[in-house]
Amino acid sequence: MSIDLHIHSTYSDGTMNPEELVSLAKKKGLQAISLTDHDTAGGVKEAIDSCGEGDFEVISGIEMGAEFSGITVHILGYLFDQDDPDFKKSLNKLQDARNERNKHILFLLNKAGIDISNEELSVISQIGQTGRPHIAKILMKKGIVKTIEEAFTRFLKKGAQAYVPRFLYTAEEVFNIIRQAGGIGVLAHPLQIRNAGINITSAIEQLVSLGMDGIEAYYPTHTKKTRTSLIRTAVKYDLVLTGGSDYHGDIRPGTTLAGGKNVTVPFSLLEAMKNRASCNCDNPVKNLTPCKGI
Repeated sequence: MSIDLHIHSTYSDGTMNPEELVSLAKKKGLQAISLTDHDTAGGVKEAIDSCGEGDFEVISGIEMGAEFSGITVHILGYLFDQDDPDFKKSLNKLQDARNERNKHILFLLNKAGIDISNEELSVISQIGQTGRPHIAKILMKKGIVKTIEEAFTRFLKKGAQAYVPRFLYTAEEVFNIIRQAGGIGVLAHPLQIRNAGINITSAIEQLVSLGMDGIEAYYPTHTKKTRTSLIRTAVKYDLVLTGGSDYHGDIRPGTTLAGGKNVTVPFSLLEAMKNRASCNCDNPVKNLTPCKGI
Protein backbone atom coordinates (compact mmCIF):
# COMPACT_ATOMS: atom_id res chain seq x y z
CA MET A 1 0.00 0.00 0.00
CA SER A 2 1.18 3.50 -0.78
CA ILE A 3 0.24 7.15 -0.90
CA ASP A 4 1.26 9.64 -3.59
CA LEU A 5 1.77 13.25 -2.58
CA HIS A 6 3.30 14.64 -5.78
CA ILE A 7 0.93 14.60 -8.75
CA HIS A 8 0.19 17.10 -11.53
CA SER A 9 -3.13 17.57 -13.28
CA THR A 10 -4.49 19.58 -16.19
CA TYR A 11 -4.65 22.56 -13.83
CA SER A 12 -0.92 22.95 -14.52
CA ASP A 13 1.19 20.75 -16.80
CA GLY A 14 -0.35 17.31 -16.35
CA THR A 15 -2.46 15.53 -18.96
CA MET A 16 -5.17 14.03 -16.70
CA ASN A 17 -7.85 16.00 -14.89
CA PRO A 18 -8.32 15.66 -11.10
CA GLU A 19 -11.26 13.27 -11.41
CA GLU A 20 -9.27 10.96 -13.70
CA LEU A 21 -6.32 11.02 -11.30
CA VAL A 22 -8.51 10.13 -8.32
CA SER A 23 -9.99 7.23 -10.29
CA LEU A 24 -6.54 5.99 -11.32
CA ALA A 25 -5.22 6.29 -7.77
CA LYS A 26 -8.12 4.26 -6.36
CA LYS A 27 -7.65 1.59 -9.03
CA LYS A 28 -3.99 1.34 -8.03
CA GLY A 29 -5.02 0.87 -4.40
CA LEU A 30 -3.47 4.09 -3.12
CA GLN A 31 -4.61 5.26 0.29
CA ALA A 32 -4.18 9.00 -0.19
CA ILE A 33 -3.05 11.52 -2.80
CA SER A 34 -2.32 15.20 -3.16
CA LEU A 35 -2.51 17.22 -6.35
CA THR A 36 0.57 19.45 -6.38
CA ASP A 37 0.05 21.58 -9.46
CA HIS A 38 2.50 24.38 -10.18
CA ASP A 39 1.55 27.62 -8.43
CA THR A 40 -2.15 26.71 -8.26
CA ALA A 41 -4.46 24.77 -5.98
CA GLY A 42 -7.33 25.09 -8.44
CA GLY A 43 -7.78 21.34 -8.89
CA VAL A 44 -7.93 20.38 -5.21
CA LYS A 45 -11.68 20.85 -4.74
CA GLU A 46 -12.43 18.92 -7.94
CA ALA A 47 -10.30 16.03 -6.69
CA ILE A 48 -12.05 16.03 -3.32
CA ASP A 49 -15.50 16.21 -4.90
CA SER A 50 -14.77 13.20 -7.13
CA CYS A 51 -13.68 10.86 -4.33
CA GLY A 52 -16.92 8.95 -3.84
CA GLU A 53 -17.06 6.24 -1.20
CA GLY A 54 -14.20 4.29 0.38
CA ASP A 55 -11.21 4.80 2.66
CA PHE A 56 -9.26 7.27 0.60
CA GLU A 57 -7.96 10.77 1.31
CA VAL A 58 -7.22 13.81 -0.78
CA ILE A 59 -5.20 16.54 0.91
CA SER A 60 -4.57 20.04 -0.39
CA GLY A 61 -1.29 20.44 -2.23
CA ILE A 62 0.75 22.74 -4.45
CA GLU A 63 4.25 23.00 -5.93
CA MET A 64 5.75 26.49 -5.95
CA GLY A 65 8.98 27.66 -7.50
CA ALA A 66 11.16 29.80 -5.21
CA GLU A 67 14.44 31.69 -5.37
CA PHE A 68 17.17 30.29 -3.15
CA SER A 69 20.91 30.93 -3.31
CA GLY A 70 20.72 32.09 -6.91
CA ILE A 71 18.80 29.05 -8.17
CA THR A 72 15.16 28.00 -8.42
CA VAL A 73 14.01 25.37 -5.94
CA HIS A 74 10.59 23.76 -5.81
CA ILE A 75 8.62 23.77 -2.59
CA LEU A 76 5.65 21.50 -1.99
CA GLY A 77 2.87 22.83 0.23
CA TYR A 78 0.38 20.56 2.01
CA LEU A 79 -2.64 20.73 4.30
CA PHE A 80 -3.24 24.45 3.76
CA ASP A 81 -6.60 26.18 3.38
CA GLN A 82 -6.88 26.70 -0.36
CA ASP A 83 -9.65 29.27 0.22
CA ASP A 84 -7.55 31.46 2.52
CA PRO A 85 -7.80 35.01 1.05
CA ASP A 86 -4.13 35.90 1.57
CA PHE A 87 -3.02 32.58 0.10
CA LYS A 88 -5.17 33.14 -2.99
CA LYS A 89 -3.86 36.70 -3.33
CA SER A 90 -0.27 35.42 -3.29
CA LEU A 91 -1.05 32.85 -5.98
CA ASN A 92 -2.84 35.44 -8.12
CA LYS A 93 0.35 37.48 -8.17
CA LEU A 94 2.27 34.45 -9.46
CA GLN A 95 -0.31 33.66 -12.09
CA ASP A 96 -0.43 37.25 -13.34
CA ALA A 97 3.36 37.14 -13.68
CA ARG A 98 3.13 33.86 -15.59
CA ASN A 99 0.67 35.39 -18.04
CA GLU A 100 3.00 38.33 -18.69
CA ARG A 101 5.87 35.92 -19.21
CA ASN A 102 3.84 33.90 -21.71
CA LYS A 103 3.12 37.04 -23.74
CA HIS A 104 6.81 37.88 -23.87
CA ILE A 105 7.73 34.32 -24.92
CA LEU A 106 5.19 34.45 -27.75
CA PHE A 107 6.58 37.83 -28.81
CA LEU A 108 10.10 36.37 -29.05
CA LEU A 109 8.82 33.33 -30.96
CA ASN A 110 6.95 35.60 -33.37
CA LYS A 111 10.16 37.58 -33.93
CA ALA A 112 11.83 34.27 -34.83
CA GLY A 113 9.13 33.61 -37.44
CA ILE A 114 7.01 31.24 -35.33
CA ASP A 115 3.43 32.49 -35.20
CA ILE A 116 1.61 31.47 -32.01
CA SER A 117 -1.30 33.54 -30.72
CA ASN A 118 -2.65 33.96 -27.20
CA GLU A 119 -5.87 32.38 -28.45
CA GLU A 120 -4.01 29.20 -29.49
CA LEU A 121 -2.38 29.06 -26.08
CA SER A 122 -5.72 29.45 -24.30
CA VAL A 123 -7.23 26.58 -26.32
CA ILE A 124 -4.46 24.14 -25.47
CA SER A 125 -4.28 24.98 -21.77
CA GLN A 126 -8.10 25.14 -21.33
CA ILE A 127 -8.24 25.19 -17.51
CA GLY A 128 -5.91 26.16 -14.72
CA GLN A 129 -2.83 28.14 -15.59
CA THR A 130 -0.67 28.30 -18.66
CA GLY A 131 3.09 27.84 -18.86
CA ARG A 132 6.00 26.80 -21.03
CA PRO A 133 4.86 23.14 -21.38
CA HIS A 134 1.73 24.36 -23.15
CA ILE A 135 3.81 26.45 -25.53
CA ALA A 136 6.00 23.40 -26.12
CA LYS A 137 2.90 21.39 -27.08
CA ILE A 138 1.96 23.99 -29.69
CA LEU A 139 5.49 23.88 -31.11
CA MET A 140 5.07 20.10 -31.43
CA LYS A 141 1.62 20.47 -32.98
CA LYS A 142 3.00 22.85 -35.59
CA GLY A 143 5.79 20.40 -36.43
CA ILE A 144 8.53 22.80 -35.37
CA VAL A 145 9.88 20.33 -32.79
CA LYS A 146 9.36 16.61 -32.29
CA THR A 147 9.38 16.45 -28.48
CA ILE A 148 8.74 18.58 -25.41
CA GLU A 149 12.43 18.27 -24.57
CA GLU A 150 13.44 19.64 -27.96
CA ALA A 151 11.07 22.58 -27.50
CA PHE A 152 12.73 23.50 -24.22
CA THR A 153 16.26 22.97 -25.55
CA ARG A 154 15.77 25.08 -28.66
CA PHE A 155 13.38 27.75 -27.42
CA LEU A 156 12.21 27.71 -23.80
CA LYS A 157 14.92 26.82 -21.28
CA LYS A 158 17.36 29.30 -19.78
CA GLY A 159 19.71 30.56 -22.47
CA ALA A 160 17.45 29.45 -25.33
CA GLN A 161 16.04 31.68 -28.07
CA ALA A 162 12.70 32.53 -26.41
CA TYR A 163 13.56 32.12 -22.74
CA VAL A 164 12.04 34.67 -20.39
CA PRO A 165 12.70 34.65 -16.63
CA ARG A 166 9.67 34.69 -14.38
CA PHE A 167 8.78 36.29 -11.07
CA LEU A 168 9.54 34.12 -8.03
CA TYR A 169 8.99 34.55 -4.34
CA THR A 170 11.98 33.76 -2.16
CA ALA A 171 12.02 30.41 -0.37
CA GLU A 172 11.33 32.15 2.92
CA GLU A 173 8.32 33.94 1.43
CA VAL A 174 6.93 30.67 0.04
CA PHE A 175 7.26 28.92 3.40
CA ASN A 176 5.47 31.85 5.05
CA ILE A 177 2.68 31.89 2.45
CA ILE A 178 2.00 28.18 3.02
CA ARG A 179 2.29 28.32 6.80
CA GLN A 180 0.01 31.34 7.16
CA ALA A 181 -2.66 29.33 5.32
CA GLY A 182 -2.30 26.53 7.88
CA GLY A 183 0.00 24.25 5.88
CA ILE A 184 3.52 22.87 5.82
CA GLY A 185 6.33 23.53 3.32
CA VAL A 186 8.50 20.72 1.95
CA LEU A 187 11.55 20.73 -0.32
CA ALA A 188 10.73 18.82 -3.52
CA HIS A 189 13.19 16.42 -5.23
CA PRO A 190 16.25 17.58 -3.22
CA LEU A 191 18.80 16.11 -5.64
CA GLN A 192 18.05 18.95 -8.05
CA ILE A 193 19.88 21.21 -5.61
CA ARG A 194 22.98 19.02 -5.82
CA ASN A 195 22.70 18.98 -9.60
CA ALA A 196 22.84 22.78 -9.47
CA GLY A 197 26.17 22.56 -7.67
CA ILE A 198 24.95 23.29 -4.14
CA ASN A 199 25.67 21.05 -1.15
CA ILE A 200 22.39 19.41 -0.10
CA THR A 201 23.18 19.24 3.62
CA SER A 202 24.16 22.91 3.75
CA ALA A 203 21.11 23.90 1.71
CA ILE A 204 18.73 21.97 3.96
CA GLU A 205 20.22 23.62 7.03
CA GLN A 206 19.66 27.05 5.48
CA LEU A 207 16.12 26.17 4.36
CA VAL A 208 15.25 24.95 7.87
CA SER A 209 16.25 28.38 9.18
CA LEU A 210 13.86 29.91 6.63
CA GLY A 211 10.87 27.87 7.83
CA MET A 212 11.01 24.54 5.98
CA ASP A 213 8.99 21.72 7.54
CA GLY A 214 10.06 18.67 5.53
CA ILE A 215 11.87 17.05 2.62
CA GLU A 216 10.69 14.78 -0.16
CA ALA A 217 12.70 11.63 0.52
CA TYR A 218 10.59 9.15 -1.46
CA TYR A 219 10.97 9.92 -5.17
CA PRO A 220 11.26 7.71 -8.27
CA THR A 221 14.88 8.65 -9.05
CA HIS A 222 16.12 8.36 -5.46
CA THR A 223 18.27 5.33 -4.75
CA LYS A 224 17.92 3.52 -1.43
CA LYS A 225 21.20 5.13 -0.34
CA THR A 226 19.90 8.62 -1.20
CA ARG A 227 16.62 8.01 0.61
CA THR A 228 18.43 6.73 3.72
CA SER A 229 20.68 9.80 3.74
CA LEU A 230 17.70 12.15 3.43
CA ILE A 231 15.87 10.36 6.23
CA ARG A 232 18.90 10.80 8.51
CA THR A 233 19.01 14.48 7.63
CA ALA A 234 15.30 14.81 8.40
CA VAL A 235 15.80 13.26 11.82
CA LYS A 236 18.72 15.61 12.51
CA TYR A 237 16.67 18.72 11.75
CA ASP A 238 13.29 17.46 13.01
CA LEU A 239 11.69 17.46 9.57
CA VAL A 240 8.75 15.49 8.23
CA LEU A 241 9.21 13.19 5.25
CA THR A 242 7.05 13.12 2.15
CA GLY A 243 7.09 11.41 -1.20
CA GLY A 244 5.40 10.91 -4.50
CA SER A 245 5.71 10.03 -8.16
CA ASP A 246 5.77 13.52 -9.72
CA TYR A 247 3.29 12.02 -12.19
CA HIS A 248 2.35 14.21 -15.17
CA GLY A 249 0.43 11.70 -17.31
CA ASP A 250 1.43 10.84 -20.86
CA ILE A 251 3.56 13.97 -21.20
CA ARG A 252 6.24 11.77 -19.59
CA PRO A 253 5.93 8.33 -21.20
CA GLY A 254 6.66 5.32 -19.02
CA THR A 255 5.80 7.01 -15.74
CA THR A 256 2.99 6.11 -13.37
CA LEU A 257 1.59 6.86 -9.92
CA ALA A 258 3.32 5.62 -6.79
CA GLY A 259 3.04 2.01 -5.69
CA GLY A 260 4.02 -1.27 -7.31
CA LYS A 261 7.36 -1.10 -9.11
CA ASN A 262 7.39 2.69 -8.82
CA VAL A 263 8.29 4.52 -5.61
CA THR A 264 6.28 3.37 -2.57
CA VAL A 265 5.44 6.02 0.01
CA PRO A 266 4.39 4.84 3.51
CA PHE A 267 0.97 5.98 4.74
CA SER A 268 2.50 6.70 8.17
CA LEU A 269 4.20 9.79 6.73
CA LEU A 270 0.82 11.44 6.30
CA GLU A 271 0.04 11.26 10.02
CA ALA A 272 3.34 12.96 10.83
CA MET A 273 2.52 15.69 8.30
CA LYS A 274 -0.88 16.28 9.91
CA ASN A 275 0.73 16.54 13.33
CA ARG A 276 3.25 19.05 12.02
CA ALA A 277 0.52 21.16 10.43
CA SER A 278 -1.44 21.15 13.70
CA CYS A 279 1.62 22.37 15.59
CA ASN A 280 2.28 25.11 13.04
CA CYS A 281 -1.17 26.65 13.16
CA ASP A 282 -2.15 25.73 16.75
CA ASN A 283 -5.43 24.38 15.41
CA PRO A 284 -6.75 20.95 14.44
CA VAL A 285 -5.64 20.04 10.94
CA LYS A 286 -8.06 21.07 8.23
CA ASN A 287 -8.03 20.45 4.50
CA LEU A 288 -7.89 16.67 4.50
CA THR A 289 -10.88 14.77 3.24
CA PRO A 290 -11.54 11.09 3.99
CA CYS A 291 -13.58 10.02 0.98
CA LYS A 292 -16.39 8.01 2.54
CA GLY A 293 -19.22 9.64 0.64
CA ILE A 294 -19.90 12.05 3.51
